[in-house]
Amino acid sequence: MEACPSISLCDNRPMPATVDQLTDQALILPEEERAELAHRILLSLENGADEGVTQAWEAEIEGRVTRIRRGDAIGRPAEDVFRKIRSRHQ
Repeated sequence: MEACPSISLCDNRPMPATVDQLTDQALILPEEERAELAHRILLSLENGADEGVTQAWEAEIEGRVTRIRRGDAIGRPAEDVFRKIRSRHQ
């Protein structure tokens, strides 16, 4: 039997998608599903994050979303925010 140059080439699992392919697929999802996907990915990066911190952030996010949906908070277009940040750091 001939040696396999790479485990990923020799098993029957499909090759993983590239970041660009995953991004393209994720952007097709409805907004709520994209938010859930982003949340899960962020959680995967928090290896060992303090549970209290995670719960506090989740409560903060939930509160902000509630205020926005009630109309108590007014958002700003992201491009305006980024333009202001860029102008400060140039």
